[in-house]
Amino acid sequence: MFDIQEELTKLPDTPGVYIMHDKNDVIIYIGKAVSLRKRVHQYFQPSHNEGIKKKQMVEHIAWFEYVITDSELEALILECNLIKEHTPKYNTMLRDDKTYPYIRVTVGEDYPRILFARQMKKDHSRYFGPYTSAGAVKDTIELMNKLYHLRTCNRKLPQDIGLERACLNYHIHQCDAPCQGNISREDYRKRVNLALEFLNGNYKPILKDLNEKMLEASEEMEFEKAIEYRELLTSVKQIAQKQKITNSDGEDKDIIALASDDTDAVVQVFFIRSGKIIGRDHFHVRVGTEEEQGKILNDFVKQFYSGTPFIPREIMLQSEIEDMDVLEDWLSKKREGKVTIRVPQKGMKERLVELAKKNAELVLSQDKEKIKREEGRTIGAVKEIEKLLGMKDLNRMEAYDISNISGFETVGSMIVFEKGKPKKSDYRKFKLKTVSGPDDYAAMHEVLTRRFMHGMQEQEELKEKELPENVGSFNRFPDIILMDGGKGQVNICLSVLKELGLSIPVCGMVKDDNHNTRGLYFNNVELPIDRRSEGFKLITRIQDEAHRFAIEYHRSLRSKSQVHSVLDDIEGIGPARRKALMRRYQSLENIKNATLEDLSLTDSMNLAAAEAVYRFFHVEEK
Repeated sequence: MFDIQEELTKLPDTPGVYIMHDKNDVIIYIGKAVSLRKRVHQYFQPSHNEGIKKKQMVEHIAWFEYVITDSELEALILECNLIKEHTPKYNTMLRDDKTYPYIRVTVGEDYPRILFARQMKKDHSRYFGPYTSAGAVKDTIELMNKLYHLRTCNRKLPQDIGLERACLNYHIHQCDAPCQGNISREDYRKRVNLALEFLNGNYKPILKDLNEKMLEASEEMEFEKAIEYRELLTSVKQIAQKQKITNSDGEDKDIIALASDDTDAVVQVFFIRSGKIIGRDHFHVRVGTEEEQGKILNDFVKQFYSGTPFIPREIMLQSEIEDMDVLEDWLSKKREGKVTIRVPQKGMKERLVELAKKNAELVLSQDKEKIKREEGRTIGAVKEIEKLLGMKDLNRMEAYDISNISGFETVGSMIVFEKGKPKKSDYRKFKLKTVSGPDDYAAMHEVLTRRFMHGMQEQEELKEKELPENVGSFNRFPDIILMDGGKGQVNICLSVLKELGLSIPVCGMVKDDNHNTRGLYFNNVELPIDRRSEGFKLITRIQDEAHRFAIEYHRSLRSKSQVHSVLDDIEGIGPARRKALMRRYQSLENIKNATLEDLSLTDSMNLAAAEAVYRFFHVEEK
């Protein structure tokens, strides 16, 4: 038995990390401390107040453990690693786990390439970025290769020169084929150096060169070339415009600011590389009630920079944070160079931080509106249905549908909506076992009987084994069953429930002559529903989803049956040969009309297999 008060007396007065567990041994909070004794004691002081979130956390602590370190910096690093590994409930958590792309120039090669990269490695290459748009990175790489005719292949040069033919890029005049020795290493390097200048932001030489070539081609009546140069010129200008100058010091900086309310926070980050804004991004952060902005920023900086490979020389924040000195030391070691964290008070830097804050506030407000609209479509719609039916606490809704063509391969579908949203992990398909022919009522009777009998069996097994309710797929019963139809389908469902001794409300989704939902059939009464309401839209979505799921399942069975019945019954024809035949001939009729010689030329087919196919179709004819 863990005695918290006794264990508090054993805490050392040293730096370290403390780990809080609940009664189920789940880690619920991880923190660092300059003094473990002082910090952990604080949580259990009656007078200590760190807000509602920390108070709730303390109430759930069953026991704690700790790891001592030699310094606060070591404690910080360990804390970051453990939080990332365990994602404790009561830690402020960064919800996004993004990686940013780089442009990699393989300058360590004799004939360098320009590549897309997700990580910056120590591999003798030069990296540019990180950038916030993968699309922009790919466009830039494509432009570089077009402008400077650089290779995109992965051949090892100069060892492989002349071993293989030049690729398509050479023939369309986008590469000068160093793989064939058509360009010297020195001349190729000059082009790479021009590309490096471009990536460093020096656009003037290439803009001037392209403009001159465009005018020259136009004067010589080579209009196709002129158009090509004009398009390249436009592309370069677009890339140049994206690199908006923010200051002239040429430094790498990140600008970080946040906006928060009681339950959510958004952190906005502006990325400045070589004095230019290359992009921005926002991050959603899980926070607790009354959590201070300084604490949120502090935790964000730790988590964000523990996961990103690039660390700038300067990080600018909107307010002071608790671990500023320790974080500077940690980040400097990671960067292998001095990193400064500061809170600007005036000038351009202060205005940039304010701009980042305004962007964070905008994202937060927009997300709140989006959530509100989504709740109207889901939870709000469920409330409308509850009011119409005179019910309460409708959470789980199940809907069923039957699909067949003249009784062929009759199937049933079960779909589930919870809180107005589809829960696709609980969808189920039924291939009918006892019903033949187009009898939808009998088919629905079988589907419902199998569904609820299976559920009752699972419930019994869970009770015997004392397992939680979320184990199993059928044991959770709905708060209401929605049948695709009116009185007839509802009565079928009610009869099944009566046979099994179950009491679950059943509602029919009634359609008009045009097959559009017109109302709900409940307790022997058809209830009209406002077609403009969110409740009506939700009923329509449920009805359409049940129908779609049944149709897709039926279609898949039908196609499998059709293919199997003709080709898979031929001796020596397996999946690979069947695919090859269908790929070449497109239809069974074409396969039937093919000659033996033609069949033998099909991929994966030998003479024996071709004879088997030919004999199958032509013997059947006689």
